[in-house]
Amino acid sequence: MSGLVTLTDIEAARDRCKEVFFRTPLVPFLPDPIPQSKRLMLKAESLQPTGAFKLRGAFNKIALSLPQAREHGIVAHSSGNHARAVAWIARSLDLKAVIVMPDTTPDAKVAATLALGAEVVMVTPDERDTRAFELAAEHGYVPIPPYDDESIIAGQGTVGLEILEDAPGVSTVVVPVSGGGLIAGISTAIKSVSPHVRVIGVEPSLAADARESFTTGVRTAWEASHTYRTIADGLRTTCVGELPWRQIQKYVDDIITVSEDEIRDSVRRLALEARLVAEPSGAVAAAAYFHHADGLAEGTTVAVVSGGNVDPSLFVDILSNG
Repeated sequence: MSGLVTLTDIEAARDRCKEVFFRTPLVPFLPDPIPQSKRLMLKAESLQPTGAFKLRGAFNKIALSLPQAREHGIVAHSSGNHARAVAWIARSLDLKAVIVMPDTTPDAKVAATLALGAEVVMVTPDERDTRAFELAAEHGYVPIPPYDDESIIAGQGTVGLEILEDAPGVSTVVVPVSGGGLIAGISTAIKSVSPHVRVIGVEPSLAADARESFTTGVRTAWEASHTYRTIADGLRTTCVGELPWRQIQKYVDDIITVSEDEIRDSVRRLALEARLVAEPSGAVAAAAYFHHADGLAEGTTVAVVSGGNVDPSLFVDILSNG
């Protein structure tokens, strides 16, 4: 692949990976009061085998690099969900996997990655985006980036194909934004098939580098000390990737932000009212609906629940204290 990721790339990723990841359901959100003119459906990527959407892009990338991966091993950097996906695939394919994780990663996510047999290298947040590539250069590992890669974007775009097939009348799709791979892939798939459907990104107001970039038209980075303030640990990336940014500029209609209280409330509502366990990062798209529905179009909204790997103690605290 070269240049922008296309619908053909995403369809090829679906065919390549369909036996690996789970076709997740669209779960209707039914509690009252729900405006009948603004129905909500939840794309439950939290139900994937590794608890998040990351399995899609990671497998597509590894499948395309398999001969080199078998010979040299693979390396990735992640705060949790991409790490777990890469480790799960590596164990399934009997590959050596090294995962670079920031030392702020929740213990549960580190433990899950280690349990899958990967070697974990802990670094400071400022090193998370560089150390994996240094290790690749030193040892010959195949890098499996979390978002800034065409194969990763194409794999994540399979979520968009499933949404269109299962909700043909959808008017708005709301997607979490971190490094941008998920929204880049989903927006490409949706706009290529149904250009009238609005695609809106959501991120925490405390880590709003993508919102600033989208508003100014200039890809902008935030300091890790700023983005790491949010409870949504999977959305603390300091800047949208170069490749996702190009797709976002072409296909995304808007990027909005939600507060920490809105994120916590949405984790609680998803658990108690939709019976879905969502980590804070996975709840931000639903938060846009629950707290900013006035800014969404009439008709059916699909919110992507991108992950459910929440730290147990944090989950208990949110359920107990709202």
